[in-house]
Amino acid sequence: MYDPTVARLTYRALLGRRRALILGALPLLLIVIAVAVRGLVGADDQTAADVLGGLALATMVPIIGVIAGTGAIGPEIDDGSVIYLLAKPLKRPTIIFTKLIVAIGVTMAFSAVPTFIAGLILNGNGQQVAVAYTVAALVASIAYAALFLLLGTVSRHAVVFGLVYALVWEALFGSLVAGARTLSVQQWALAVGHKVTDGDLVTSDVSLPTATVLLIVVTVLATWFAGQKLRTLTPTGDE
Repeated sequence: MYDPTVARLTYRALLGRRRALILGALPLLLIVIAVAVRGLVGADDQTAADVLGGLALATMVPIIGVIAGTGAIGPEIDDGSVIYLLAKPLKRPTIIFTKLIVAIGVTMAFSAVPTFIAGLILNGNGQQVAVAYTVAALVASIAYAALFLLLGTVSRHAVVFGLVYALVWEALFGSLVAGARTLSVQQWALAVGHKVTDGDLVTSDVSLPTATVLLIVVTVLATWFAGQKLRTLTPTGDE
């Protein structure tokens, strides 16, 4: 199911100079803000949770997921180069699965790692806040990568739609509108993160069993649909 050649080509495309700069900008900004906040207010658990929840999990993680998920396949479909890949003796689910693994790995590396570093800077992992949000970022990375990989296979405007979802639905409605929270990857990830800490600094409107089921279902279905969409592409580029 995993093809090293496809993985290598996908990593090369995602971590090219231009995209790597974009991927690295938000994590760097998060760490700079963490340093500034720590210098201004000191080590405060609630402040750490607010920064990690509002900036890292609600904004940075989904945006990086958009870049990695759509970038894993969208550009190849847009410029037609995916046809050369499809002409190879590779099963199309293998292509999708490999690209998903790469997208997950890149999303985790550029979101979970800086989230943990920022948490340590903010309050030294007091009340396990840094670890909780890092776990949430890791879990969210999987679902986001699958969702945005699917989006990259079905739309030429995947990045735009993905950013609208990340910034409007997840960051705005997912935080403010009660009904929308149940359908928010952010809230599902927070339910997992909540189990790491004993306090109320990391909370979710979704129960852990529900969140676990939704995370699995969304990831599996998104991956499956992406594979089905790729099946409709032919080596001649006709659908």
